[in-house]
Amino acid sequence: MASEGGKIDPMHQFMIEPIVPLNLAGYDISFTNSSLFMILVMATIWVFMLGGMKRQMVPGRWQAAVEGVNGFINDMVSTSVGPEGKKYVPLVFSLFMFILVANFMGMMPFGIVPGVHAFTVTSHLTVTAVLAILSFGTVLVVGLWKHKLHFFSLFVPHGTPWWLMWLIPFIELFSFLIRPFSLALRLFVAMTAGHVLMKVLAGFVINGLNADAAWVAPVVSLPAFILMIGITMLELLVCAIQAYVFALLTSLYINDAVNLH
Repeated sequence: MASEGGKIDPMHQFMIEPIVPLNLAGYDISFTNSSLFMILVMATIWVFMLGGMKRQMVPGRWQAAVEGVNGFINDMVSTSVGPEGKKYVPLVFSLFMFILVANFMGMMPFGIVPGVHAFTVTSHLTVTAVLAILSFGTVLVVGLWKHKLHFFSLFVPHGTPWWLMWLIPFIELFSFLIRPFSLALRLFVAMTAGHVLMKVLAGFVINGLNADAAWVAPVVSLPAFILMIGITMLELLVCAIQAYVFALLTSLYINDAVNLH
C-alpha cells in the first residue's frame, strides 16, 4: 500500500505491478505498469517525430522543434566524433529521446486521476542497464570491427613510460569496463533519489493537513509545499540533464572506438 496508518511509502511508486497477468510455461510475462509506460514513451516519441517530419519549406513550430532536437544531437555527435559521427546520430538520438521522454513522463501529474500514478521507467536499474549495455556494446562492436586487435591499443595511452606499462593498461581497462555501470547507475540514482524526495515532501504536506492540531499545517505543510515546488522544478531540469549527459557520454565513448584517442 502507498499509504497505511497515515504513513506514505516513498518506495511504493517504484513497484512493478501487473496490469494483465500472463503466465507462459511457468514464466511470468505479465503486462505491467512498466510495460505500459514504455509503450507510452515510444508512442509519444513516434507522435512527436511524425508530426515534425512534414518537410515544409517554411517549418511550423512542431517541425522546427523536431529539427532543432535532431540538429542538437547531430552537432553533439559531430563535435565529439568528427565527420564519421553522422552514422551514429540515429543511435544517440534514440537514446536521448527515450531517456528524455521517459524522465518527463514520470513527472506527469497522472495522480490527479484516482487509482493512477506516473511510473518512471528510468528509475529501474534493469532499464538503465539495458540502455547502458546498448551504448557500451556499440562501442565494442565499432571498435573491434574498425580496428580489429589494434582496438586494444586504447588501453595503452600514447606516451606511456615503459616502466608503467605493467600498470597503466590495467587502470585503463578498469576505467573502460566501468563505463556501462556508471552510465546505468548515474541515471538510475538521479531519477530514484529525486522521486523519493518529492514523495517524502508530499507526505509532509498531506500528513500536516490531516493533523488534528491546527498549527501543524502552516508550520509543516506550507514550507514543505513551497520546497516541493522548488524540488519539482529542479527535478525537471535533472530529467533533461540526465538525458543530455547519457547522450554526450555515449558520443565520447564512440569517439574512443572510432578514433582510438
